Amino acid sequence: MNKQQPAIWSHSAVDSNLIGDELREECGVFGIFGHPDAPTLVALGLQALQHRGQEAAGIVTFEGGKFYAERRMGLVSDSFTKPSVMKRLLGNSGIGHVRYSTTGETVLRNVQPLFADLAAGGFALAHNGNLTNALTLRRRLEKSGAIFQSTSDTETILHLIAHSSKSSTVDRVIDALYQINGAYALVGIANDKLIGVRDPLGIRPLVLGQLNDSYLLASETCALDIIGAKFIRELKNGEVIVISPNGIESHMPFPKRSERPCIFEYIYFARPDSIVGGKSIYECRKGFGRELAKESHVEADMVIPIPDSGVPSAIGYGEQAEIPFELGITRNHYVGRTFIQPKQSIRSFGVRLKHNANRTLVQGKRIVLIDDSIVRGTTSVKIVQMMRDAGAKEIHFRVSSPPITHSDFYGIDTPTKDQLLASRMSVSEMCQYLGADSLSFLSIEGLYHALGHKNGRNSDNPQYTDHCFTGDYPTELEDESGGELNNQLSFLSISDPQEN
Repeated sequence: MNKQQPAIWSHSAVDSNLIGDELREECGVFGIFGHPDAPTLVALGLQALQHRGQEAAGIVTFEGGKFYAERRMGLVSDSFTKPSVMKRLLGNSGIGHVRYSTTGETVLRNVQPLFADLAAGGFALAHNGNLTNALTLRRRLEKSGAIFQSTSDTETILHLIAHSSKSSTVDRVIDALYQINGAYALVGIANDKLIGVRDPLGIRPLVLGQLNDSYLLASETCALDIIGAKFIRELKNGEVIVISPNGIESHMPFPKRSERPCIFEYIYFARPDSIVGGKSIYECRKGFGRELAKESHVEADMVIPIPDSGVPSAIGYGEQAEIPFELGITRNHYVGRTFIQPKQSIRSFGVRLKHNANRTLVQGKRIVLIDDSIVRGTTSVKIVQMMRDAGAKEIHFRVSSPPITHSDFYGIDTPTKDQLLASRMSVSEMCQYLGADSLSFLSIEGLYHALGHKNGRNSDNPQYTDHCFTGDYPTELEDESGGELNNQLSFLSISDPQEN
């Protein structure tokens, strides 16, 4: 018997002490063509990409002229390890998606991949990123008679494909791409082909792999590793790749532009064991820590990461500064957003549900706390106080990225500019707000040095999409969305079928 549970929740329904203050991941996509175990392999690939989105997951497969879809709220393991779900996914080709919403409510109707019956045949699409003209396009499409079933900007792309006058599915996709702006990595499945797309600036990642005679597309190389697939290459910025029984075709429909991948893939989003842009994410993060130590060394007894994202940078900092690395904070991995709200009388326990200080280690010691970023600063304040309460003698806060001063519109869920701590305060003011003895951020030049750019950031031709630090947005922000779509559209809550 199926249990019916609400498919919608909002951050306001969960205590901010439990949500935390970290940046929210984007989404992850995975696709495979021509493998008898396609549904299982897609599920495994999504498991490896779970860090990119934990709100919902979906898989669409294809066999014998039919598409099969399963979309669920929650983690991949909540549904896609169940035989009752997996037996309904048939076929030797499939695509999947893990979601953290940056546009559109968290309801089942927004869970991807989305599917549409087009004149050229059925087509399913999964999208990582965010369009900066989605609302403008949606209004235009609605005026022409389009009926939307979701608040996701992915559906806007589907409507553009459906409205195209081109004959083939690939040409329709390319026709739609000419009309959209922003950051995106797409995987789509049609009757006889798997299609992958990377935006003209290559802001969002997408890689090509091979397993025996089958080809795969994935957001990160770690999704290839989990199934034993071989990494072939990253898709080029602006590339459309088509995988069919005839092999692989590559199309480059856009004018050639310099690639500008998202710098937060290196700082936070990608899994440490992934390779992005030919670079080991783990080694990049250690490099950030080394540069940070060069720029802001302080005498201390130990270096402590704020787990888990601060660990590689803390290792690098400790090595460069010759200060012992210690695990002075233990993280509880079993506290999630759905944890029951504590009563008001005990809500002050707050951050301890997720992090706890190792009191015997830090008592009486001068410590360097390492984190990858500061967003609103609310969690950082609590952690500094927690270390004070544990008896730390001095607390020096170090951040392995520059101050975040601008909001994102490309698929990262950042607060509005006035909620970003670094946009409202100087470094000294932030230090006082956090209650630390000192505070330093990695400079933008140090960030680029750690990524292998000896001459730092080229302001005339930036090597990365780094607008959160610099305000240099690489595309036109036609909607300045960041939630505008949600504010103007409303839908009824629907239920999420959960299999026993």
